[in-house]
Amino acid sequence: MSANAKHKSFSITAALAQHLLVAFTANRGEVAPATAATQKIAGALDMGADAAGDMVDIPMEGIAKVRLGGVVAAGDKLTSDGNSKAVVATFTAAQTKYVFGEALEPGVANDIIWYRVAPSVIAG
Repeated sequence: MSANAKHKSFSITAALAQHLLVAFTANRGEVAPATAATQKIAGALDMGADAAGDMVDIPMEGIAKVRLGGVVAAGDKLTSDGNSKAVVATFTAAQTKYVFGEALEPGVANDIIWYRVAPSVIAG
């Protein structure tokens, strides 16, 4: 569920639960489950996908919900862990990490929180 968000639809490469993260692929109009902060993250699924080839809606602006993979504070920049869950984006030397949004509330692993769509890059 999202509030006042603008969405874009994409085809997904695999089944994935609601509020988990997806990343862009090399194919036009396609996303895949996000598995690293170094992927270009599209955002969190508004609704889940039952199978590869399903169409999914991704919030492109506004606020939406995401499932956490660890402890997050309000205001933290968010990226993906290896399980398509949101974690705090941190600086790592010689590594580029992609941010998809900013936490609007605190939470811990497996909580679902509101975030503001705010894509950016952390270059190490």
